[in-house]
Amino acid sequence: MKPTIRRYWTRGKRRIARRLEAAKGGMTAREGGTEFRSRTRLEVAERIDAVPCGGLAAVHKLVERLGLAERIDEALSLLKVHRPYTESNHVLNIAFNLLCGGRVLEDIEVRRNDVAFLDMLGARMIPDPTTAGDFCRRFDADAVHALMEAINEVRVEVWKRQPPSFREQTALIDADGTLLETTGECKEGMDISYKGTWGYHPLLVSLANTREPLFLVNRSGNRPSAEGAADVLDKAIALCREGGFAQIRLRGDTDFSMTTHLDRWDDDGVRFVFGYDAVKSLKQRADALDASHYAELIRHADDAFETKKRRAKQPRVKERIVRERKHLNLVLEREDVAEFDYQPTAARRPYRMVALRKTILEERGQLCLGTRTRYFFYITNDRSLSPEQVVAEANGRCAQEDLIGQLKHGVHALHAPVNTLESNWAYMVMASLAWSLKAWFAMMLPIHGRWRERHESERDRLLFMDFQTFVQHIILIPVQLVRTARRLVLRVLAWRPSLPILFRIVGFLDDS
Repeated sequence: MKPTIRRYWTRGKRRIARRLEAAKGGMTAREGGTEFRSRTRLEVAERIDAVPCGGLAAVHKLVERLGLAERIDEALSLLKVHRPYTESNHVLNIAFNLLCGGRVLEDIEVRRNDVAFLDMLGARMIPDPTTAGDFCRRFDADAVHALMEAINEVRVEVWKRQPPSFREQTALIDADGTLLETTGECKEGMDISYKGTWGYHPLLVSLANTREPLFLVNRSGNRPSAEGAADVLDKAIALCREGGFAQIRLRGDTDFSMTTHLDRWDDDGVRFVFGYDAVKSLKQRADALDASHYAELIRHADDAFETKKRRAKQPRVKERIVRERKHLNLVLEREDVAEFDYQPTAARRPYRMVALRKTILEERGQLCLGTRTRYFFYITNDRSLSPEQVVAEANGRCAQEDLIGQLKHGVHALHAPVNTLESNWAYMVMASLAWSLKAWFAMMLPIHGRWRERHESERDRLLFMDFQTFVQHIILIPVQLVRTARRLVLRVLAWRPSLPILFRIVGFLDDS
């Protein structure tokens, strides 16, 4: 980091620290009784251009260094004439709109009419929302797959630039479907889901290690959750191996225990942990096990608290209301795990079946009505994991639910703004690129030996940060545009705690 930048950041940190220090313990109220008061006047800067999303310049520089635009233009041939936009211009236009805090296609119009924003990207103009929607409608299934392949080619390059320890870990590939409700009347391909809502049912396959969406497939709303998942998982396996991962583990809920493919994956050296339906025969077999076969399951959090002083628990408001109104209340008393060999009908060999037995108390008010037993089953071919670790792996797949939530409500990628299944699928892939750019930004952050521990902590924090938090901390940094004879300089106008991270990756990209 340049000395001038370091001095600016240190001075800003000192200023805000002094102000916050003065507020410790409370302050005397101002005359008038309110802390918020306006003594400002709104004017225009006739000679200064600025943009509120200066951090996007660093992301744009990352895109150029990785050659993402060139890969997209090579993979797609949807436009007969470029007047003036290329395919990559359209794709990045949608991703950048979301990175700048946009939520829908119409928000592109705000940036399209911002001269300073266009200058920051070096663009004469960008596509308007209508043109962006028309571009989505040019896609068919083959074009969407080609776009995902182009993005994944760059993804592999990012993986290969990571230290060897990154590729030595087991690649955890998660698969899950999610319902995408729509209120439109004319969206081709939508259907009624099992919940009775109209919409689509996209399938997401992701890498849990970095929370990157590897493949996204849009489907009709009434399709089964695991439909087509085996082919997509095979592509994800090939992608991870191309990226240098030696060990691969597939994870999914009960819908993804595709028994016709287990032998093939096992022969290929792929490990898996899938939930399995608690059918009657499995529950009978678990009931028949001797008590000595079961061991109490101690969750990692509970185990960690054994060596630490527990904090006082806050009153459980929901539980108090349920008891006061004498509703039926189910309270988990204990969990036990056991395992046995089990051969699915479609498989040629047996696999480990781990049974999780939950003992649940039934209460109504202050009365105990008895106990209930519920079973959860997990099938795996990984003999190196203990039964407790198998359960932990299956529960770790819940991070996929958080990723889906981020893509739905943080990035606003899992939306259907256009009118056909393929066009909405294309929009989802282009919009989810915004999340991938966030992940690549974190993974490309340079780590220096002297400050390795702090830099690694910053990288991990960015990698697993919520999308809107990333936008607030990294992207929405106001900058002034200073035009010189040979280049455009972006001058930061406001202090942010994240400025060292931003300047570190910009310096790295400039030197690479």
